[in-house]
Amino acid sequence: MTQAPVEALICKMAVPTVASMLITSIYNMADTFFVGRLGTSATGAVGVVFPLMAIIQAVGFFFGQGSGNYISRQLGAQHREEAERMAATGFFSALAAGFLIMAAGLLIRSPLCRLLGATETIYPYALDYLTLILAGAPFMTASLVLNNQLRLQGNATYAMVGLMVGGLLNMALDPLFIFTFHMGISGAALATSLSQVVSFVLLLAGMMRAGGIQVRWRLFSPSLSRYRALAGGGLPSLFRQGLGSVAITCLNTAAYPFGDVAIAAMSIVSRVSQFAISALIGFGQGFQPVCGFNYGAGKYGRVIRGYWFCVWVSTAVLAVLSMVGAVFAPQIIAIFRGDDPQVIQIGTATLRLQCISFPLMGWVILCNMLLQNIALTVKASVVAAARQGLFFIPLILILPQTMGLFGVEVCQTVSDLCSFALSLVVTLPVLAAFSRLEREKAAGNENNL
Repeated sequence: MTQAPVEALICKMAVPTVASMLITSIYNMADTFFVGRLGTSATGAVGVVFPLMAIIQAVGFFFGQGSGNYISRQLGAQHREEAERMAATGFFSALAAGFLIMAAGLLIRSPLCRLLGATETIYPYALDYLTLILAGAPFMTASLVLNNQLRLQGNATYAMVGLMVGGLLNMALDPLFIFTFHMGISGAALATSLSQVVSFVLLLAGMMRAGGIQVRWRLFSPSLSRYRALAGGGLPSLFRQGLGSVAITCLNTAAYPFGDVAIAAMSIVSRVSQFAISALIGFGQGFQPVCGFNYGAGKYGRVIRGYWFCVWVSTAVLAVLSMVGAVFAPQIIAIFRGDDPQVIQIGTATLRLQCISFPLMGWVILCNMLLQNIALTVKASVVAAARQGLFFIPLILILPQTMGLFGVEVCQTVSDLCSFALSLVVTLPVLAAFSRLEREKAAGNENNL
């Protein structure tokens, strides 16, 4: 981690993480694709429940990224026992949090559907889908912890296998449960929850077989200092995912006056955008263990070199994807709701607008990952909160009131542009400080000679 060429190392680490992120996004899209065959209201229900899934994922990423980043720094500093204690603390805490979410959500599932933006016609579909998604919450949170801990200690292949098998299983079970067993939208939710259980089992087996840090109950060591350290690495993910949940709820609420077609269109665009950006996140995740190990070892030049390599590659790839998305937007939306021209019209306009700012997301997301890995919690949290929180939520409350449906469609684009500007201001001084530290270190080595 601290000796191999940075570019080749990042690419090696990124291959399994990109694959796992793409498969995860594909099986998220699979629900939208197959449920879309049940009608516009059912498609809208998937979009309505998506914020709840984002909250569950936010909790998993909080404990997973928080413990995983800490583990990578401790391993870089040769502190293995402390890394093992954090692994156990993060895993069992996430499992307990998942059970709490499940219990609380099932108790208030009916008003929760309304709160998430369900219309009268979407509500029955959303209630069925939400109930079974909640049943899988503990396995979803714990799986994300195991995935991040494996990945951030350099065992990305085991992390990939656990997620990919679960994702492929979900895609196979969706049509079986929905159409063959005639379970409708409940079948889609059941397929998702069962796939999470399978991923959990495989990731736990991978943790035992990888030869790295092990998760053991006897090492579960909750303490204020350990949770503080965990929060230092996990809060940015919690803000990013949690505010994403709030943002999608606000988006559904803003689209509500324009009917089920608007909610369905926003649901489809959200899933398509998430799929496109998942490859970027996977590539950035290949950078994270390299960043954590080298930062822990004081090799700041390698951190900077890896960061700029990831920024240039991701920006180029996103630019190509944006052009493809803009040109083929109607065809992409039609894959999910080809028999509803209104959904295609609204979805096409929204997707094309998002393609304008999409190439800038490489910088924004990699800024967040860099700041998170080096434990600059406040800065990382600000950047993480910007895209779906600091800018999007106020914009989605204001723009539709003054610009109607176009305000709903353009909101994410404006938010992305603002997030890019903010991330420049926050991150450039950090990069400059790293360059200065590397120069001072090089000068000190020369003096010692």
